[in-house]
Amino acid sequence: MRTTSKLRSRWATVLAASCVTALLAVANPAPSVADTPAPTLNNWDCQPSAAHPKPVIVVHGTMGDSVSLLENLEAALLNAGYCVFALDYGNRGTGPIADSAAELSTFVDRVLAATGAAKVSFVGHSQGGMMPRYYLKYLGGQDKVDDLIGLAPSNHGTYHYLLTSLAQGFCPACAEQGNGSPFITDLNWGDETPGNVSYTNVITQYDEVVVPSTSGYLWGWPDQVSNLKIQDYCPLTFVEHIGIPGNPTAIAMALDALAHSGPAQAWRSYPCA
Repeated sequence: MRTTSKLRSRWATVLAASCVTALLAVANPAPSVADTPAPTLNNWDCQPSAAHPKPVIVVHGTMGDSVSLLENLEAALLNAGYCVFALDYGNRGTGPIADSAAELSTFVDRVLAATGAAKVSFVGHSQGGMMPRYYLKYLGGQDKVDDLIGLAPSNHGTYHYLLTSLAQGFCPACAEQGNGSPFITDLNWGDETPGNVSYTNVITQYDEVVVPSTSGYLWGWPDQVSNLKIQDYCPLTFVEHIGIPGNPTAIAMALDALAHSGPAQAWRSYPCA
């Protein structure tokens, strides 16, 4: 009987303590996740922090838009503490690339004015990794950009017959991205990596759109350019053109490039998924 009485007494003590804890929680609720606004894309009131002073502009590819395929990338950039912006351009990226670069130029100026930043950085997928180079080379962007990070960029065009054949009728940008096109030839004439800009190019050997995948590489000094193939770091990773902007390895490479002066560090190990 004494043992039973002691157990009852202990349970009564535990229950009383639990009730007190519950009452205190009601009186002094813990901060809710909802109490802290989540960082958002295209927040024109965002002020860059000392740790991340350069806003990041995400640039979609041909037939894309500012969100589709880019959700994981944009979320990772926001969660890392960057002010993140994205634009829709060129009739879903199908219009003449020079016109799209002019739209990008206007958008960059708007971001700089809103944030007070001196420069922006780009993370672009496919055409979005190549088109900003026209802005840098011809539209005065070199003094306004710190990093250009291309994920499966079409820097030297593609031999893919379907992509380039779509040019007939509604996609001038498709024809311009053909290997050896007048646009691509002009863009790559002379210095491929102009200005005091860091260039990081991330490719996958399974790219079925930018063919060959190494067309995404640029040539320049190692302290200014990094050309990274995902399978050199993660041999078992299968990711193709559409999937690369959401791939954790590609995202980690982009974040590394943004985190310090210069392009992504080729000697680093990166997470595989």
